[in-house]
Amino acid sequence: MRYDSIIEAIGNTPLVRIDPAVHGLRHFDLYAKLEMLNPFGSVKDRPAWHMARPYLETAAERGETVVELSSGNTAKALALLAGMHGLRFKSVTNRMRVPEIKELLLLLGAEIEELPGQSECLDPTDTDDPLTRFHQALAEPGSTYLHTDQYFNPRNTEAHASGTGPEILKDLDGRAPDWFVACVGTAGSSTGVARVLREHDPEVRVLGLVADKSDFIPGIRTIDEVRQVGLFDPATYDTIESVTSQEAIDGMLTLIRRCGLLSGPTGGAAYQGAVRHLRAVEAESPEPEWRRTAVFIVCDRAESYLSYVRQRRPELLGAPHRGHSAAALTEVEIRAEARRVDADAALRWIAEGQPRPLVVDLRGPHAYAALHIEGSINIVDELFEELVRDGLPFSKRQPVLLACPVGEKSARYAALLTRMGHPDVRSLAGGIIAWRDTGMPLVRE
Repeated sequence: MRYDSIIEAIGNTPLVRIDPAVHGLRHFDLYAKLEMLNPFGSVKDRPAWHMARPYLETAAERGETVVELSSGNTAKALALLAGMHGLRFKSVTNRMRVPEIKELLLLLGAEIEELPGQSECLDPTDTDDPLTRFHQALAEPGSTYLHTDQYFNPRNTEAHASGTGPEILKDLDGRAPDWFVACVGTAGSSTGVARVLREHDPEVRVLGLVADKSDFIPGIRTIDEVRQVGLFDPATYDTIESVTSQEAIDGMLTLIRRCGLLSGPTGGAAYQGAVRHLRAVEAESPEPEWRRTAVFIVCDRAESYLSYVRQRRPELLGAPHRGHSAAALTEVEIRAEARRVDADAALRWIAEGQPRPLVVDLRGPHAYAALHIEGSINIVDELFEELVRDGLPFSKRQPVLLACPVGEKSARYAALLTRMGHPDVRSLAGGIIAWRDTGMPLVRE
């Protein structure tokens, strides 16, 4: 194949059948749509080009800067597209959580601006959120930015409705799969593909996968975050289920070691979530007269996530397994062992406790600097995870109140520290957002 530009190589990615001996499903043929083989390395190549293409020529004439609220693959694709058209690119995010991605963006010439924010996504209803204010400023007249706006731009969805979805139908000889499985980030791929498949066959079922509320999987939102995404429509999905980082890594390992697919954790989550759900479907339904089909998306490659794997499963990269891990706790264990206190009780405890509890804010440094509980200390959740692996980071005589954005991660850590023998660790129910919404005092750094 010969191309005049690497952009022409975007799309037409392979659809690969997963060996039934690997997934063990009795009645399903399972296929992986390898979006990792797009030229810039991910499923985001399609929407990045589709969103930017109509405006790049005018942006170049005006000397504008391409900007996107992204800390991952969309930013990577846009940085390359901007550079090819002589434009600068700026990535705006509340936190760059994967070091390799940040380093790669810098290598591509991107400017990175980390603003405070309550979550990975902006909340358009929260006028105090700096990410929201930045988003609003980009739409003002006279802006010098080309904002692709991946969370709200319908061209994100259209990129998959015009490309990814029709390609799946073509490679399945004109038949729609019985199930389509997609991890939900901006909701562009799941919405666009689902629309095309259902237009072809209204009986297609769609499984959306989100990250467990107290966990982090690159490229996947939690259910709370995904509700803030303008492209997200619950009606797209027949069912929405959560996956954990451990499941994502397990699936990633299966795809790499058993299938030869160098998938990242998002693809691993899609595979693991698909197999888990389809096994349940098989258990509940009678044996069909024909084999059914299911398709999931492998979003990107493994190489950018080695630090992510090292932090959660160090033994996979030759390092010794280290002690305690909050990620290993089940939801049942968290509910049983995490002691939660609401904002009113927490405020009384801080004011009257003898000794006074140490308040630990697990959010990123920018969010902490913007607004935090007076007297609290900031230990970012990834660092806190490292601290607790080797034992209790606080004296048992020191009461501790843990706080995070919505109270999920803090509950997980409270359960872990309780299990490790600390007698008085509590989690702020509803997190800093609930504290703010009930009118409790917050200060700026």
